[in-house]
Order: sequence, then C-alpha cells, then structure tokens
Amino acid sequence: MIYGNCEFVNKKYKPKKTDLIVMYRVEPIKGVSLERICELLAGESSIGTWTKISTMNPKIAKSLKPSAFYINKKKNLVKIAYPEKLFEKKNMSGILSSIAGNIYGMKEAKKLRLEDITFPKSIIKSFPGPKYGIKGVRKISKVKKRPLIGTIVKPKIGLTEKQHAKVAYESWIGGLDVVKDDENLTSMEFNNFYKRINLTFKARDKAEKKTGEKKIYLPNITAEYEEMKKRAEHVKKKGGEFVMIDILTVGWSALASMRKVTNKLKLAIHAHRAMHGALTRDPKHGISMLTLAKISRLMGVDQLHIGTAGIGKMHGSASEELSIEEEIEEQKIKANPKTNRLEQNWYGMKPVLAVASGGVSPLQISEIVKTMGTDIVIQAGGGVHGHPNGTESGARAMRQAIEATMKKIPLKKYSKTHKELEQAFDKWKN
Repeated sequence: MIYGNCEFVNKKYKPKKTDLIVMYRVEPIKGVSLERICELLAGESSIGTWTKISTMNPKIAKSLKPSAFYINKKKNLVKIAYPEKLFEKKNMSGILSSIAGNIYGMKEAKKLRLEDITFPKSIIKSFPGPKYGIKGVRKISKVKKRPLIGTIVKPKIGLTEKQHAKVAYESWIGGLDVVKDDENLTSMEFNNFYKRINLTFKARDKAEKKTGEKKIYLPNITAEYEEMKKRAEHVKKKGGEFVMIDILTVGWSALASMRKVTNKLKLAIHAHRAMHGALTRDPKHGISMLTLAKISRLMGVDQLHIGTAGIGKMHGSASEELSIEEEIEEQKIKANPKTNRLEQNWYGMKPVLAVASGGVSPLQISEIVKTMGTDIVIQAGGGVHGHPNGTESGARAMRQAIEATMKKIPLKKYSKTHKELEQAFDKWKN
C-alpha cells in the first residue's frame, strides 16, 4: 500500500536509537484496514500527501520517511518510528504539529489516541527540563523526607485579596507547607493579582515567623506571555520561590518562554493540568496524560498534577497514574504493555515532583502515601476548608495525618489523641 509517493508500513524495520517512536491507538472506520490507516498516519504526519507529487525525490524519502513497524490488530495499537531529522530541536509545538496534528482530522480514523512517545537523546538534550526537580524543591521547602502537604484556597473564585490572604495564613499556621491559588483564579475585579500577591506574601512571612517553618505560596500567573512575565517578576520581588502556570491553556510555546523567564528569576514552576481531560479522558481518542507528563518534564516544570492513583475524586486509574509518576521521577523507564508505555531514557534530566490532589481529605493521606510514596505533594482543598472547625483545624488534621503516616501509626488510632484528626473522621468517615 502506498500513500502519495511512498510506502510507510514496514514490519521488518528495526527502530534506531535516533528515531522518535510514537505509539497510537487507532480505530479505523468501516472498510479501512489497520495497515491502511498506518500508511495514512505515517504519511500525513511526515512527508506524505494524498496523491503522487513531482517534487518528491528518492533522497527525501530515504532520509526522512517514517516506518510503521508494529501493528497489533487485537488492541488496535500501532508504532511508528520517525527519523529525528523530521523534527526541529527544542520546538515542542512543531513536533506535535507533526505527530499530533492533521492526523486527528483524517476521515479514515474513527478514533485516534496518542498513547506514548519515546524521545531520542538529541531531542531530550535540546530541552531544559526542570530547573530544581525533586531535590531542589525539597531544599527550598526545607522538608527532607515526608510528603509536602498543602491546600488550594477555596472557594475557587469569590474571595477578596484580604480574605484570600487570611485563608492562606490559617492554612500555614495550621501546619501546611504549601498554599496554592486555584487554577481559574487569575486577576479579577474583586481579586486583583498584584494586591493578592502583596497581602498573601505578607501573610506567609507572618506565618513563618509564628511557626518557625518554611512556607510556600504558589501564585497563579496564567495570562498572555507579557503579563505572565510581569507577574513572575512581581512574585520574585515579593520573595516568592514558585509560580504556578496552567500549562495546557497557555500552550507549550508560552511555557517554553516562561521557562526562560523563571530560570533568570530563579523561580520553580508548579504546573497545573487544567483542560487535560479534554485530551486524556477518552481511552480511545486524544492524547494520554502520560504523554502530556513527559512533555511537561521536557519543557521544564518542577511540579505537576497527576491525580491521586484512583483514591480521590478525579478520573484516573491507579496503574495509569503510578506509571505517570514513575515516568516523571525516574531516569530509565521500562516499557509496560499494560499501561501502553514505551521505554524511555531521560539521560540525566532532573525529575518532576508529582502532585496528588482532587477530592482529598486527611483520611486518605496514609493510603495515598502507601500507593504513591513520599516524593509527592499532597493537596486538599475541601478536605482542609471543609473541616467542622474551619481552615486552621483542617490544616492541623492534615499535618496530624502525615505525622501518623510517617510514624506508621493507623490514622484512626492517632486520632484518639489528636482532636482535629478525630473531627475529620467524624465528618468524612463514610
């Protein structure tokens, strides 16, 4: 079978170390074979077009033609190896325009999902990766071994700058390490970004003085590029160490530009994945969260929301999210057919600290740590502010739950001598 001038299916092809390999799950429309859809996928995402053209020559085909070398008809999985020359280094938008671009509009594909990408060394090395990574974040936070614990100021939107700072202060003095803006809180007429930053950092300083502990604030700077840059500079001026960015809604190019800005300002990036469900939720269509997480590591975020391994309220299975956590934390990743994960060598790139949040309360802390380990940030919004005695008590309950977990004491037993945790049990035990 040929697409345009070339034949792209070659089951005998053995991928080179320099190839970029993509695994797709594809469901063709009725009457179209999996082999044919592979031709279309490989061709449309590279040098092919719908008809023979006079401008194609053997030299181009030989050096740039990808090969669809793996077809699994039972699972509708295919793997395509692309020569690295097809892609511009350190240009994620350009790379995705090829392997996740026009192919999604092909009428022959009823469903199409990009499951994973193996990036070759040359492409890995062209991206910055995290500035701080797990060790760097722990150094900033002064939390050496246990998970970091935090909250998201609630309600999502509606509080004034002063009210926001008050909630943050109560969270910190209750024992939390981190306070984060919500992903859709930017700069509103009732909550101006700059006023919020000024008041919340004053509250942070006050909380640090009262508790003797390091406290972290993650302000959401999401906006158009020039405004994000301005907001990041203001955060640095006020003594901040982190900025939060809604990485999918701002786009990969904006994130790449902000990675340069934050590098100069010596700020870490906390990445929120707002909008990911539009791409990741359908198991047969879109782009996997695993892929988005790998791209995020390449682009240089230091912390990334990945879910709660099926424990909280958000969609996602334990096996999928643990696979993602391993992908962003380790150096050499083995292929895992159960989670449709390809092998990947990160060639020394720093790891990303996983963030577990979404429907979390103090009662789930031990289970999350048991499942996801200690190199995580655990964030609870309603699980802090919904405590019967308010935010400060909710923060205390979270801290008590972490203490019990690290001491290997059952939460229920620990709650007998810690009233805030006991009150959390009374509210959320069912």
